[in-house]
Amino acid sequence: MTHRLVLVINGGSSSIKLALRKQGSSKPVFEAQAERLNTPQASYSFPGGSECSLPDANHQDALNALLPLLDAHLDQPISAVGHRVVHGGEQFTGPRLINDEVLAGIEANAPLAPLHNPANLSGIRAAMKLLPDIPQVAVFDTAFHQSMPPHAFRYALPDELYAVHGVRRYGFHGTSHQYVAHQASLLTGRAETAGAWLSAHLGNGCSSCAILDGKSMDTSMGLTPLEGLVMGTRSGDVDPNLHAHLARTLGWDLPRIERLLNRESGLLGLSGLSNDMRELEQARAQGHGGAQLAIEVFCYRLARSLAGLAVALPRVDGLIFTGGIGENSALTRALTLSHLAVMGLHVDPDRNSALKRGEAGRIEATGSPAILVIPTDEERQIAEESLTLLDRQHLEMETPA
Repeated sequence: MTHRLVLVINGGSSSIKLALRKQGSSKPVFEAQAERLNTPQASYSFPGGSECSLPDANHQDALNALLPLLDAHLDQPISAVGHRVVHGGEQFTGPRLINDEVLAGIEANAPLAPLHNPANLSGIRAAMKLLPDIPQVAVFDTAFHQSMPPHAFRYALPDELYAVHGVRRYGFHGTSHQYVAHQASLLTGRAETAGAWLSAHLGNGCSSCAILDGKSMDTSMGLTPLEGLVMGTRSGDVDPNLHAHLARTLGWDLPRIERLLNRESGLLGLSGLSNDMRELEQARAQGHGGAQLAIEVFCYRLARSLAGLAVALPRVDGLIFTGGIGENSALTRALTLSHLAVMGLHVDPDRNSALKRGEAGRIEATGSPAILVIPTDEERQIAEESLTLLDRQHLEMETPA
């Protein structure tokens, strides 16, 4: 059977990334991205090519420039276009073929992800206009977490806020957590979705998740991607009354407080130096106190979250590190695990430090539950989910009523 091609599009607020994926392959056929859209500095780039200027380009302009680059890599027609959509609310519990109803649903959830959903919509609409004859599929970051039970996703707030306004915990990074849990099952000799896993997706955005037999049971992010772990520039959990305290004592308005919590906090705020873990590790080695504190808080809060999420599982078969920091920072893994000895999790220092960048591997000490480092591949997950949806719909059309 021919391995089909899927174009995966990830539209950000000022960027758009695309990856051409072949079914079953672990590597992209081609990838490219455009950045700083809607500014005079807009540009696009791809591996092996120089950066090209696209002054004031919007998402459609960027796709107009990027799509012709695919031609040299096509050995067959594209079967589907898979779009990452950050927030699907309760309406979308799995991938959906995009139509007017789905577009309206994505737009209706925009207040829950005001920086993300409108950008995702821009990419979708541009792709639909430029590739009108190819099926377009939306894959939602929140969908994987729709298996959480009410006792995990409800806030202790009046019922009307949930029933009428949808105020609940949704969770994010679903495609990443789903992908690495599947890989963890395979790497440890289990059936495809079997296992009770704790997963830590650590990048500029960070979240943890408890996964049982391929289903999310709980996760650290909530209504928005601000809840939970310390991140690059996001605070993660703070006292809910901090907003009122800052308003009363400093006279700050809501936009100023939101900027503080989303853009000026996390590793950047604690260190006073950078949101990049690589820079902080270098500064820590040179005696920078702020970098030392930021890394220690980051790892402690991560360990505390993972330990708390364990109560959502009947057992812990292992812990997964993924994302840019999780995959590449041996120090972060070691410090985090130093707080988790109470759970019987112990790292092998030599295996941890010897693991090469971009490689999957096991780093647990003898007698410890599995500790795995697994590079995430959200684009592959989106491609596979898109094709699975198309196959299922095709089968339903062929099956007599």
